[in-house]
Amino acid sequence: MDLSGKVAIVTGSGRGLGLAYAQELARAGAAVVVNDVDSDVAQAAVASITEAGGTAVAEVVPVGSSEAAQALVDRAVEEFGRLDILVNNAGILRDTTLWKMSDDDFDAVITTHLRGTFTCTRAAAVRMREQGEGGRIICVGSPTGQVGNFGQTNYAAAKAGIVGMVRTWAMELARAGITVNAIVPVAATSMTETVPFLKPYIDALQAGEPLPPFARQQLGFGTPQDAAGLVAFLASDAAAGISGQAVGIGGDRLALWSHPAEVVVEFADGTGWSADAIAQIWPDRFAGSQQTVGQQLPEAPQ
Repeated sequence: MDLSGKVAIVTGSGRGLGLAYAQELARAGAAVVVNDVDSDVAQAAVASITEAGGTAVAEVVPVGSSEAAQALVDRAVEEFGRLDILVNNAGILRDTTLWKMSDDDFDAVITTHLRGTFTCTRAAAVRMREQGEGGRIICVGSPTGQVGNFGQTNYAAAKAGIVGMVRTWAMELARAGITVNAIVPVAATSMTETVPFLKPYIDALQAGEPLPPFARQQLGFGTPQDAAGLVAFLASDAAAGISGQAVGIGGDRLALWSHPAEVVVEFADGTGWSADAIAQIWPDRFAGSQQTVGQQLPEAPQ
């Protein structure tokens, strides 16, 4: 992929997946605005890019507000003259069960993930439409947003909302030549290191050991660098015809997620559906097609 002459913003790119995305975009030739709330972390990320021959600057700001979003776009334009690519990656976790989750726990995650994706995309879309040369917007979802996960009310709501916005923005920005897609990555980061069933694989990576095929393929789990190629692809001219999609990536696994769709449909005979009528038909026609919740993961080989 050749992204020479392109300018990208990657939010939350001081560490983990965001850093891998920023490094890969720079490796492909894009100039990158790195973003983090920690100045030292952001500057270290910039150094990792420039020392490898890439071009990057840091904008230290907490994603969420309209002012932060505009500061990121303004920095890209001031430094590099334009904006072509936005990767909405910034995120935090405040995990706890519903009955223990505080308003602050909920609001903090929604502000960073959902509102931050909205404000940054709005600011970027305005600039891209003014330039009149199209653009690429890549938003980061999660398996939790697709199927749910215990203890993650706030995160599930944000990530599901992001994919919903992506489908809408893909329609609204199509005439401007701006594609909008979601990626659904799974990788060893600070956000996954507390997941119990992933711990043996995270320990292996930290020890410098290769992951078994089961982890990389069936679980779709790997390093942040394993997920970075998808971002570079979706940012490129090769992905000009792809928009409104949710694409999974992790380890050796690449997958296209479906949109929600009706799985069973029945019609009443002009009278609508009473509770008794639904109770009568449900066991035979609907019960067998009820959908699972949470990730349905295969068992590891013994």
